Amino acid sequence: MTRAALPAVDRPARRIVRVGRVGLGRRPSGPLAGEERWAWLFLAPTLLGLAVLSAGPILAAFAIALTKWDLLTAPAFVGLDNFTALLRDAHFATALRNTSFYTVTSVPLGLVLGLGLALALNERVRGMTWIRTAYFLPVVTSTTAIALVWLWIYSPQGGLLNQGLTAIGLPPQRWIADPFWAMPAIVVMSVWQGLGITVIVFLAGLQGIPTEYYDAAAVDGAGRWARFRNVTLPLLTPSVFFTGILALISSFQVFDQVYVLARPGKPTDATATLVYFIYENGFKNFKMGYAAAASWILFLIVAVLTAIYFRSQRRWVHYQ
Repeated sequence: MTRAALPAVDRPARRIVRVGRVGLGRRPSGPLAGEERWAWLFLAPTLLGLAVLSAGPILAAFAIALTKWDLLTAPAFVGLDNFTALLRDAHFATALRNTSFYTVTSVPLGLVLGLGLALALNERVRGMTWIRTAYFLPVVTSTTAIALVWLWIYSPQGGLLNQGLTAIGLPPQRWIADPFWAMPAIVVMSVWQGLGITVIVFLAGLQGIPTEYYDAAAVDGAGRWARFRNVTLPLLTPSVFFTGILALISSFQVFDQVYVLARPGKPTDATATLVYFIYENGFKNFKMGYAAAASWILFLIVAVLTAIYFRSQRRWVHYQ
């Protein structure tokens, strides 16, 4: 049968097959090509920012980490000496231990309190909009201003917290000045400040759960705790994962509240963190190569923990 003798009904099918074969392995054309160009156009500012403002400084910091540089004289190449010296530095080990304690305590505590408050604020109560706004205010407030307020709360002489302890017959504490209580006090302040964003994300997740699931669980006789464990918590795991990764990364970057509240080294190093260690060596001791090496170790720690956290979501994060 010749091509001209093909039935008319077969020609569109042959045309579709021919177009599909021509399009294999080639760039999209027509409307798809336009959508791809628009996508690259909208992504360009972000990609440019990552390349110039993130990748560039990261690579520059690694180059500086291989040198001995005091900002006044020319850098001198020392190879991996800065990294090996950090491994023997007791102050760096103390900063790493304090930062690890801060992360291990503040991240779970913030997630648990944020989830509890979100469950409470998810109820229909009069004036709930204003209550939600009040919880979010610390997020948009300067960390320095908040730290100054908490500095007054923790003051050994007449501080609000010590006044409360005295009123119930307990002895006052030195809080920030006490090596034992200093870091827990900073954790409490940081968790309080970060509750707003955690509560908002959890609220969005709770309000996105279809009510049909709760109705079905109620028909099956599930109580409040059973509905939370079998319906709310599994469907809220994407929100838990998102807030957890934000809290994990930010916990390793803690600096402002430590700098204002504790002033590490006066009188102890109980509150010295990795970022403060980098700041002290780079901008107070003018050991830029040493500080850059510490920043790269911090970068690698955060990168590894983030990768492990992302890998773990396959086991416990459930999407609808």
